[in-house]
Formats: sequence, structure tokens, C-alpha cells
Amino acid sequence: MIQELSAITVREERDTGMGHETKRPATYEDLVALPEHQVGQIIDGELIAQPRPASRHARATTRLGGELYGPFERGRGGPGGWYFLDEPELHFGADVLVPDLAGWRRDRMPEVPDTPFFTQPPDWVCEVLSPSTASLDRSRKKRIYAREGVGHVWLVDPQARTLEVFRLSGGQWLEQGTWSDDERVRAEPFEAVELELGVLWLPEAKAK
Repeated sequence: MIQELSAITVREERDTGMGHETKRPATYEDLVALPEHQVGQIIDGELIAQPRPASRHARATTRLGGELYGPFERGRGGPGGWYFLDEPELHFGADVLVPDLAGWRRDRMPEVPDTPFFTQPPDWVCEVLSPSTASLDRSRKKRIYAREGVGHVWLVDPQARTLEVFRLSGGQWLEQGTWSDDERVRAEPFEAVELELGVLWLPEAKAK
């Protein structure tokens, strides 16, 4: 199944005698009114909804989170010092973003707040790309992450089987490298531990 993304334009009618409609910025109330099976975001005043991810996408997200959790949150075989969350809701002013994974350094966020959303920008986010979301993830969301001072962005493409790593410097994204297939990676900000990319990918179907 190919993941689909739709932008929902919120309109309000004004009585002008001609039935004229004007756009209005989406609100958080519009977002919470979405069906439970959809993930909603508000970007530049636009409500964007998408269904839950397909298996290829979900596997990459789950496996990457698992690889990072032990060494970087629990401190098993690594330095610890991080908190990780799947699909946290991030509130940056009027923008509401939901990355696939996000991490906070404990020296900046000593405890995970018991709240439905976060206003403190993470130190690292990962977006797992699909054909319908790649443009959004690469452009508009990265721009907002830079504006909010997120230190690193990872882009994982489970179809192309690639990892792209970006570091924020002077308000601009600097590409740190691209890795693919079964390569072993030491990538910022988790270069203390080697990551085997092959564990992220759904096994290819065997030819009959």
C-alpha cells in the first residue's frame, strides 16, 4: 500500500451575496477533529492529513528507534544521555509537526513531560520518507526544524534504502553524508555507536 498524503484546505463562508469562500488558517481544533486513523499536521496554516504508514515505513521507524534506544537512552553499549519518542507532536507557534522519531538530550530536557505535545524543540529528528511525503519532509518541515534550532535531521528512505544526515550550522542545513543498503554507519549525533543500515529495510520478496 502506498502512503497517501492530503492537504485539507479549511474554508469559511462569508455572506457577500455571491457565496464567496475564503481560506482561513487551520487551527488545532481542526487537527483534533481528524479521524483516529490519520496523522495530522499544521504547516504554514495548512492542515495536512495522512494515514498510518505502510509496513516498509513502519519497520524502518521501529528498527531505527530500537537500535538507538539501548546505547543512547539506556546507556547499554553507548553513552546514554538521550530520550526518544515515536511520532511526538511538536508545537512550534502555529505550526504542528509530527516527525517519525525525535530525540532530546537529557541535559536540555532532564525529564519527559507528561503532556500530549512538546514545545521544546528536539535535538534530533528522523523523517522516514514515502513517495507522497518526501517533498514535504525535505522542504517545508526541514525549514521549520531549522527555524526552531533542531540540531540534526535524518532522512530515511526505505524504498531507496538510504540514510541522509544533516547538521544545522548557522541556520542552514549541511549534509554530513548519505549511506545506503547494508552499509555500517557512524552518523552525527550518534557517531559513538556503529549502525547497521540493513536492519532497517523490509526483506525483498523472493522471486518465485
